Amino acid sequence: MSSSEYSSPLGRKGGAGIYIHIPFCKQACHYCDFHFSTSLKKKDELVQSLAKEIELRKDELGGDTVETIYFGGGTPSLLPNAELRFLIDSVYMNFKVCKTPEITLEANPDDLSIGQLNALTTLQINRLSIGVQSFFERDLKLMNRAHNAEEAEDCLSEAVRHFENISIDLIYGIPGLSNKEWIENIEKALSFKVPHISAYALTVEPKTALASFIKKGIIDNVDDDMAQEQYHILVDKLETEGFINYELSNFGKPNYFSKNNSAYWQGKPYLGIGPSAHSFNGDQRSWNVSNNTKYIKAIQKGELPQEIETLTKRDRFNEYIMTGLRTIWGVSLEKVEQDFGLDYKNYLLKQSGIYINEHLLYIDGAKLLTTKKGKFLSDGIASHLFKIT
Repeated sequence: MSSSEYSSPLGRKGGAGIYIHIPFCKQACHYCDFHFSTSLKKKDELVQSLAKEIELRKDELGGDTVETIYFGGGTPSLLPNAELRFLIDSVYMNFKVCKTPEITLEANPDDLSIGQLNALTTLQINRLSIGVQSFFERDLKLMNRAHNAEEAEDCLSEAVRHFENISIDLIYGIPGLSNKEWIENIEKALSFKVPHISAYALTVEPKTALASFIKKGIIDNVDDDMAQEQYHILVDKLETEGFINYELSNFGKPNYFSKNNSAYWQGKPYLGIGPSAHSFNGDQRSWNVSNNTKYIKAIQKGELPQEIETLTKRDRFNEYIMTGLRTIWGVSLEKVEQDFGLDYKNYLLKQSGIYINEHLLYIDGAKLLTTKKGKFLSDGIASHLFKIT
């Protein structure tokens, strides 16, 4: 498939996104290293602080139109609808928002009752990203998910009646998950006729419960070869069902690619609101403190509790290679020469030669892309294409 078959799903060139981090969860998943708290004591203060940060940063997008609003976490579906509405209204009050923005809510199955789904339809949220992860009880217990397999199926049966644009999250490479069971997971997800699936290899992050259990021998370690095999099973299965693997971990039907995530991979500016949230404006990255109390105190004083890094040309090149190779749009050789110079383009062509010979990369229409075989290895390949000096 040529990368030119699918254009970017984004709007005009000046579009931007807003990510709102909701750092609360009912319980801690064993594999998660994101910033969150299982205590809701500071929830009300934090929601007010999120709105205040939105106001404090209203000039940062320089007039760009907001095309996407994304509630991530944590577990955003823990927030009452009134608080979700309050935060959406805060964005509209402080930014120019396009006519039909993509507004995504990450949600867990146990939060999406029939009543809650009905209530969500009264908001401007038009996309749900539902963290199912697996339809097997054993896997959910291993990962310490808050929902069970029955809740996952019941939730999806109802969700598809209320929302058209739904994404299901799945995890592969789970210790003990056979290829046969993985196929059953995929087929179960497909049975709900959702237009988008995100699937991630289980990774062992330092200082997580999963890492501790593996170290103690309580849980088997992750098998990278098995994960790679299950990834290719996933690709083959979803492609036959009309899904496009438009980014390493993301599969969408035409017109259902995630606009929020696509903006990130294609270098669009975005604001990250909330503790631990990251922002990008093309030249700088910034990130907020990963501590709810410190975040709230700073925002209440009218201060932004963030660190800022100005990206060098080399940083921007390396980031473009990393994100570009993960997608069907690839790395534009013309853009590399235009933005970074002929030396960078020649360096990239030289470094990529070995991977082209190994049929992991290929050049099509002046774009450097991963082959089907190379897609799963794209992050590792990208790191070898980075400019070091």
